[in-house]
Amino acid sequence: MNKMHVKTGDTVIIISGRDKGKKGKVLAVSPKEGKVIVEGCNIVTKHVKPRKMGQPGGIIKAESAVYACKVMIADPETGKPTRVGHKFLPDGGKIRVAKKSGAEL
Repeated sequence: MNKMHVKTGDTVIIISGRDKGKKGKVLAVSPKEGKVIVEGCNIVTKHVKPRKMGQPGGIIKAESAVYACKVMIADPETGKPTRVGHKFLPDGGKIRVAKKSGAEL
């Protein structure tokens, strides 16, 4: 399994590509492919057929996956992109922190 620096529910910023600078929440993570789906980013149009009786078909817009290397965690204090670090707690636990500000993620 590949280790990911982002988790479902994190707020991330796209750092390259067509949607550069957009901010969104991570909806899904795929470690095997190294991709993430970000809310409101990388929108594609899909042609769907009606599957059940009475269900409409047509063209819908949906989020597509982007490579995880193209996103960075948004710092909770400043809102700017930051790297992820780890901090060990006195009770033996481990939490993720933002490298720039030291804020908990």
